[in-house]
Amino acid sequence: MSEVNTNKENRQEQGKNILIVVLVILVLLSGVRLFFDHKEKTLKSEEILILTEETSSLNSRIDSMTFQLDLRIKEIERLGGEVDSLVMIKDELIKERNSERTRSASEIARLNRQMDGYGEMLREKDEDIVRLRELNDQLYAENKDLKSSKAEVEEEVVKLNRKAQELEEKVNVAARLRAENIVIAAVNARGRERVGEFRNRQLEKLKISFNLGENSVAPLGAKDIYVQVLGPNEQVIFDIAKGSGTFNLNGREEFFTSKQDIIFDNTLQKLTYYYEKGSDYAKGSYMVKVFSDGIEIGNGSFEVK
Repeated sequence: MSEVNTNKENRQEQGKNILIVVLVILVLLSGVRLFFDHKEKTLKSEEILILTEETSSLNSRIDSMTFQLDLRIKEIERLGGEVDSLVMIKDELIKERNSERTRSASEIARLNRQMDGYGEMLREKDEDIVRLRELNDQLYAENKDLKSSKAEVEEEVVKLNRKAQELEEKVNVAARLRAENIVIAAVNARGRERVGEFRNRQLEKLKISFNLGENSVAPLGAKDIYVQVLGPNEQVIFDIAKGSGTFNLNGREEFFTSKQDIIFDNTLQKLTYYYEKGSDYAKGSYMVKVFSDGIEIGNGSFEVK
């Protein structure tokens, strides 16, 4: 009977020990879970804090860039220069600054790259301002020394304008190039190409290729060949940080998506352009236009599903 009681007590003791071990394990598991939950919340808080600081810094850059753009716009207008592209950029920055949506880290990085590109553009505009000032000073000096009567000056200007227009028309007709066999392809991350219609996942890069048609009249030498990619909203897709900029078209400034400086040699040269947008394309129809010497020399289209 005593042995039976002893065995019973041993089993009870073992049960208590097992229960204690289980409780200890549960407490440890709860502690580990609390630790990782706290760590996750801490990381999220740090990420939100970093994004907030980066957003604040970006907003300060946008405010500064808007102010600098406004200064250039007023000065270039005073000197009689073109400011359409600067006004467009300023309006976009104001819209972005007033946006109340939360920006992601990638969006902040993209906008900072744009600010870098705009900074380079401002330096170029400062050089334009210097040239405009010099031109204005020169014109003022010439006008001051001009002794001809108003009627004589106006007649001379009309003659010069007529000659310039006739010369420009002859040059444009004789030197006009043609972009032939335009092919627009989407290049995915693996380098595979697809033409016609494609989806964003196939559009790591946009590839535009064509050849310059034979033209024995066009003078051989340096040429700037510009490409515009227009979205479904008929706005030019551009990124100054990736080589985009402006060019003169019919007396006004236009944005271009990409350009190449070539030496035209009338050998049916083939040109290829790559453009990496860095974000998804909106669905719809896109137009690609090619320009040289202020004239459209070819076009094509593609569709994003």
